[in-house]
Amino acid sequence: MKNQELIKIFYDIAEILEIKKIEWKPRAYRKAALSIQSLSEDIEDIYKEKGLAGLKEIPGIGDAISQKIAEYIETGKIHEYEKLKESIPPHLTELSKIGGLGPKRAQFLFEELKIKNIKDLERATKKDEIAKLPTFGIKSQENIKKGLELYKKGQERRLLGYVLPIAEELKAELDKLKEINKIDIAGSVRRRKETIKDIDILIIGKNKERIMDYFTSLPVVSRILAKGYTRSSVILTNNMQADLRVLDPRNYGAALNYFTGSKEHNVRLRQIAIKKGYKFSEYGLFNRKTNRYIAGRTEQEVYKKLGLKYVEPELREDMGELDSEINKHLPKLITLKDIKGDLHSHTKATDGANTIEEMALAAKKRNYKYLSISDHSKSTRVANGLNEKDLSEHLKKIDKINNKINGITLLKSSEVDILKDGSLDYNDKLLKQMDMVLCSIHSGFKQDKAAMTKRLIKAIENPYTNIIGHPSGRLINRRDPYEFDIDKVFEVAKDNNVAFEINSQPDRLDLKDIYIKKAVENKVKLVINSDAHSAGNLWLIEFGIMQARRGWAEKKDIINTFPLRKLSKIFTNIKH
Repeated sequence: MKNQELIKIFYDIAEILEIKKIEWKPRAYRKAALSIQSLSEDIEDIYKEKGLAGLKEIPGIGDAISQKIAEYIETGKIHEYEKLKESIPPHLTELSKIGGLGPKRAQFLFEELKIKNIKDLERATKKDEIAKLPTFGIKSQENIKKGLELYKKGQERRLLGYVLPIAEELKAELDKLKEINKIDIAGSVRRRKETIKDIDILIIGKNKERIMDYFTSLPVVSRILAKGYTRSSVILTNNMQADLRVLDPRNYGAALNYFTGSKEHNVRLRQIAIKKGYKFSEYGLFNRKTNRYIAGRTEQEVYKKLGLKYVEPELREDMGELDSEINKHLPKLITLKDIKGDLHSHTKATDGANTIEEMALAAKKRNYKYLSISDHSKSTRVANGLNEKDLSEHLKKIDKINNKINGITLLKSSEVDILKDGSLDYNDKLLKQMDMVLCSIHSGFKQDKAAMTKRLIKAIENPYTNIIGHPSGRLINRRDPYEFDIDKVFEVAKDNNVAFEINSQPDRLDLKDIYIKKAVENKVKLVINSDAHSAGNLWLIEFGIMQARRGWAEKKDIINTFPLRKLSKIFTNIKH
């Protein structure tokens, strides 16, 4: 649990330092936050096992930050963070998180309209007070309104990448009890939705009173909403609700199905049950006339009795999975073991935390056969994008590491900016030197639908383009996707043999699941990439796999499930 708390603290510190106009340090704290976010283990366990030396092994964490982590683990506070919070007006940190505002504008609103919190800001936008201010106007006010909507969504629904580790840790903690025989995470976490409202856990166990006492007294529980023998609800220290239900073995499968959802999937299941002379609820499947129990111990037996194939949790969104003919041919969804390599990663050359060699060794440890080194191009200045001369040197370094390390192939690549007119950030002569070209939009998000469609099509039609990275540009709960004609763009991508990325970063998960499904149906090539900015980030590809599964993707739909020789036939510029 300390991971998530430290991530928030370090992002807060970075924001406060920026408000105070302190250079360099904000970037260091953001790097540390990203590194902690990429960890697949509890940072507290690392500290207990290896001390400060173990913390300093984490990329991006040096002496000063490791000591702050240790201080937080031991005391629950970071003295410097508390001092920083006191050094600036509280309204600046809260308001600066709203899209369309920054520290200067937040301070201006405070001085002119006495806006000191989110509630004040909402009131001012409703009264059109901000639109009347100099340097703001109607357009700025509309942008602030959109920023407020996204901020509120982020408070109500958290990212899967944030919630899943917490849910799994709760499950692991409860599973220590000898009284528990079976335990599952349910709800939208189990369906791997991109945002989550609360956590649902179901169990079979003896001594219900002991189980509920243990659950409600966990250190991460800040408040008990309800406590009973079969169900308890609590608020966690991160302000999320978690519910625990103790169930009888005979209705466990039915309850797991019901509390996994979605609501729409459950309604369709009940309709199917009625047509077959049954009634179905969280208590089981029963004969409608005699009320005789038919099934409910497992989800599999419920689906079977209803004449259906088992539906994986990620598909339970009433997107056709229960239609008779479609259900007979449900996809065999992609899994982590299908992945042969990663086609989007960054190194210290731009905004990554590790060297080329360290990234290669980490990928080899994951049994990957290839890894694409895709550092930023020159126009992404905030990420230290490489100019032409630096890129040429960088590609030579990749060649040297390739010759040094056996068992994995590094692909020379770049995440090349798609400029506003659709041209690419490097000339063709330089693009030709690469094994693979991944193209992304990092600026000019406010272009209209027609202009953005034209921009993407021009980039796709460049003969050296292989992949379109994070295609909609969205940041979940922070930035809406830009608009483009996805049908037209998919058609051009298919004609030009260009793949669309499923970006695994938890705040991107871009493409959205419904567009992944559309790509699969239209036979548009897809690739699942981690967009790793450190060796520890490579595991984040698991979130991309979750998203791909929600989009009905199979192994055959994802090009980085192919061996390198097959990949090189798709992307003919690969020379290995």
